[in-house]
Order: sequence, then structure tokens, then C-alpha cells
Amino acid sequence: MTVVFRLVTEIAAPPERVFALSLDVGAHERSMAGTDERAVAGTTSGTIGLGESVTWRARHFGVVWRMTSRITALEAPGRFVDEQVRGPFARFRHEHRFEPSAVGTRMVDDVTFRAPLGPLGWLAERLALARYMPRLIAARNATLRAELERGHDGQRAASSPSES
Repeated sequence: MTVVFRLVTEIAAPPERVFALSLDVGAHERSMAGTDERAVAGTTSGTIGLGESVTWRARHFGVVWRMTSRITALEAPGRFVDEQVRGPFARFRHEHRFEPSAVGTRMVDDVTFRAPLGPLGWLAERLALARYMPRLIAARNATLRAELERGHDGQRAASSPSES
């Protein structure tokens, strides 16, 4: 079985800032602090670019995992795709889109993954991963939104509609 899900997050910041912070390795580490996710190889700091890869080390379900992802598409400031090239999934693809909205940016995450190990992987997807992964990405998005809306990304915080 392949799991597919979409998350939509509204962020009161312009698409260029949301796009840039989403590619920042440090922001990713901050957003995944609960799993102690760290970049351990490849691009380990700054902004990751097209064709570049990063190996993440994190703890999920009490187990330490490593996953290497590569940026396979990048169209600033509207879209990028990261895909697992080595790691725990049989397949993992995450498309990030950034669309202007009335609030500032509508960030759309389309994630597709498949667990390995045939029937055992299917069982893991059904019992845990299909619920866990959307919550993990939603928590990451909440952290990014908080940083952007409070101006902690090194930029001025977005103005509210009443300040325009």
C-alpha cells in the first residue's frame, strides 16, 4: 500500500520567506526537536539546493533512524520536492508548494510514502505511519509558521491586515 496525504497551512508571511525557511537545515532541526532530528551528512547547515542531499538522524518510535533526502525539483519561490534516496521507506516523496493567499502564503505539503517489507510494512502503515506522519509534518509546519509570524527567521514579522 502507498500512503498519500495533503496538509494545507496558512502562514502570515510572503511566499519567498516561507519558501526560504522551508529549505533551511537549521529551521528543519528546530521544527523536529521532539525527535532530536539532526543533519549528519551532506548539506548540514544553511540552505539546501537543487540536487543537494542531506542525511537526517532522528528517533521515531524509540528507534534511531537515518534517512538521506535529495532535492529533486526546485522552482523558487513556488515549489520544491525532496525524495528519499536512502533510508527506512521503500519510497518517500514530499512536494512542498507555496501559493500567495489572503493571509500571506498557503503552504501545501503533498506526501507519498510506502513502508518496506511487504505485508509487514503494510501493517505498519495501517497501524501507525498513516496517522503519525501527517501529525509529524503538521508539527513541523506549526513551528515554521510560529517562526515566520514572530519574525524569528531573521526577517521582520509579517504585518497583520489591520496594519496595511
